[in-house]
Amino acid sequence: MEHDRRRTRAWVLHPDIKSDDQRRDPVPALEEAVALAAALPDLDVIGSEIVRLPRAQPGLLFGSGKIEELGARFAENEIELVLIDGPVTPVQQRNLEKAWKVKILDRTGLILEIFSDRARTREGVLQVEMAALSYQRTRLVRAWTHLERQRGGLGFVGGPGETQIEADRRAIDDQLVRLRRQLQKVVKTRTLHRAARAKVPYPIVALVGYTNAGKSTLFNRLTGAEVMAKDMLFATLDPTMRRIELPDGPEVILSDTVGFISNLPTELVAAFRATLEEVLAADLIVHVRDISHAETEEQAEDVRTIMASLGVDNTRPQLEVWNKIDLLSDEDRDAVQARAERDPAVFPISAVTGEGIDPLLTEIATILQGVRREEVLKLGFADGDKRAWLFRQDVVRDEKQTEDGFEITVLWTDKQANQFAGL
Repeated sequence: MEHDRRRTRAWVLHPDIKSDDQRRDPVPALEEAVALAAALPDLDVIGSEIVRLPRAQPGLLFGSGKIEELGARFAENEIELVLIDGPVTPVQQRNLEKAWKVKILDRTGLILEIFSDRARTREGVLQVEMAALSYQRTRLVRAWTHLERQRGGLGFVGGPGETQIEADRRAIDDQLVRLRRQLQKVVKTRTLHRAARAKVPYPIVALVGYTNAGKSTLFNRLTGAEVMAKDMLFATLDPTMRRIELPDGPEVILSDTVGFISNLPTELVAAFRATLEEVLAADLIVHVRDISHAETEEQAEDVRTIMASLGVDNTRPQLEVWNKIDLLSDEDRDAVQARAERDPAVFPISAVTGEGIDPLLTEIATILQGVRREEVLKLGFADGDKRAWLFRQDVVRDEKQTEDGFEITVLWTDKQANQFAGL
């Protein structure tokens, strides 16, 4: 018998805290938070608002007057879930839930719920479970006796009894160990797949960008694949790879990756590192931007920051694709075209209409033409660091042990050869 999925009535708050160093423009930040909430299929967003604060109150986040005012609004609208777009400490969460008699989810909890709802591959599911458990572990503070588990997802509703905390913490730690072992197996399989790909001299082109920038729409246009491409945050969670033939150029593997977002939960940055390894292995990174978005510059900076934290160096060839020019006014479109003409690494396109795609493909083919070559290297037993570097770069095709050391066949770029020479 199928359970009827009752929709949960939710309200979104964006705390605009004056003393916060990481403070964002509150209007687009609230819009993004509402879009995040809309990405969960069983939520009804009844209302949303910006709450301006001089500073966060340690125990309750908001002042008592504001808590009373919001509580009355939530009761009047029969709100069951309040989404707070920002970090909420376990103590603040517990106190607000008691005051408002609703469930609270902070930004991290909400993004984890979305990831849980969207992950499809075995690796994606395991990574989300691990991230969710790490997050839940920090939430084991007190009992939320007035709440019960009302909905599915990751079970962030409700909480443990006081005496259960240590037992639950141990159970979570045991589960994390088990998941880590399972993930290691999955990652090992992925590594084997990547090693198999390295033997086929197809360069890898990774599409990266802020969530909802149009990566999957572009991926579908270039490959003819049917990746989920919706005007929705985090429509793509698991990396999808397809082989395509560039016009007058080499065959390449195109990789569509998870969208980045500002203040991505640290648990998820760590958990999704393996998924984003496709970016680290890429010969060319194509940064897809929604050029029609009011905060396109800030979004681009967020993407660059996360890429740097993943260890993507600036010497890797990169192109910027300014997508969604079909949504611009004539005046804005002219300004974008003029800026792009001054920068040969920028390509204004519309993944929906196909405008600007041909010049982009021509440039990708030019960059990747003859990008990798095969070479045999002889290393002594003392050259362990150099050998480790080659494996980290994912360029080793074959290795034989000799009397003096190793004979390693690599498939690499000139840039990697120069880096190796400098070791």
